[in-house]
Amino acid sequence: MFFKLLNNKNTNKKRIGDQKEQLAKAYLVQHQLRFIEQNFHCKWGEIDLIFQDPTSNQLVFVEVRYRSSKQYGGAAASITPAKQQKIKKSALFYLSQRKIEPNLRFDVIAIDGNEINWIQNAFS
Repeated sequence: MFFKLLNNKNTNKKRIGDQKEQLAKAYLVQHQLRFIEQNFHCKWGEIDLIFQDPTSNQLVFVEVRYRSSKQYGGAAASITPAKQQKIKKSALFYLSQRKIEPNLRFDVIAIDGNEINWIQNAFS
């Protein structure tokens, strides 16, 4: 019974995460970014969304974070330096795998409740 409750919680968390990623994707497309790929996995981690910014010709690696409230610092505060390193290593692997020159930036879509905050150049 405990495993089933734990499994339901994980399934629900994944479903909510997938919904928030879709929301972030639609938001960025609406703001004129061109969608490239979603949920890129490698041995260093995962990149939630990858876009091309036609105004700067940059490849944009996007981390999507959701929190139901800002009570414990909010979604943006949940991106630790360790998480940033994983994203950077994953992005460099993505670039090398596809033989793309490194013209990139790292953005965050922080969703707190119903509020979407797009942080461009969130870290480097």
